[in-house]
Amino acid sequence: MRDSKRVVIPVHDVNPVRRTPWITYGLIAANVTALLLTPLLTATGTGESLPELCRQEAFFQRFGAIPFELVHNQQLAQVATGAAGTGADGPGCVFGPPMYDKIPALSVLSSMFLHGGWLHLLGNMLFLWVFGNNIEDRFGRIRYLLLYFAAGFAAAYGYAFANPNATEPLVGASGAISGVLGAYLVLYPMAKVWSLVPVLFFIPLKLPAWLVLGMWFVLQGVYASGMGVADGSSVAYLAHIIGFVLGALFALPFRRWRPPHHRYEQSQVMWRKASRDWR
Repeated sequence: MRDSKRVVIPVHDVNPVRRTPWITYGLIAANVTALLLTPLLTATGTGESLPELCRQEAFFQRFGAIPFELVHNQQLAQVATGAAGTGADGPGCVFGPPMYDKIPALSVLSSMFLHGGWLHLLGNMLFLWVFGNNIEDRFGRIRYLLLYFAAGFAAAYGYAFANPNATEPLVGASGAISGVLGAYLVLYPMAKVWSLVPVLFFIPLKLPAWLVLGMWFVLQGVYASGMGVADGSSVAYLAHIIGFVLGALFALPFRRWRPPHHRYEQSQVMWRKASRDWR
């Protein structure tokens, strides 16, 4: 799931947390490490030669989530071998039977830590950095991880069943992070988010989360419908929508619930107020 177009770029939210978001840090570190292990990627995800492109294609077909494989629960009969060659149509990648056993469901997990290039990675990690810490703080680490992976799996499988014959691998954490964004919108709609807004130049503005994330969600719907997107776009916008909706639904029961430290703070405020009134 390649990175989507973004009109507003969030850089920091005014929404402090009470504990270090170690899970968010760990997810970011894991994604960066996975990119460093990806063969010969540049900032845009494009190699410099045909052999490099063929090695990249073979890598993504092996570890990415391919919709056809997810729907039919079986590997493709022909995959890129990683070698370049010359055929009837000219130079290209060599295809043949897979030399490995692939479990399609597990490929969804591995695909969530792969990205098509540094720009794709940095865009996703920025959103996770800005919004993930508060969701981890509110849900707790176990529920936060459950949301993250549930949104990633729902996004991949939802897109696959909508496009059952697609063979282009899905890679990226966008579906999982979309779930985090959906949860944030439900839980902290009025939180202020410092964002870069492109008006001639990028202007920093402090905007409410409902505007930043609501605008992002609407754009995903517009792009998923095909409007404003060039033919052949490789971005799985529908996957972003599915992940976002799942995150929002996951967060609904938490709207009335406050973590223990929030309840403690409220009780302390009430106690201090009562003490002042007594005096």
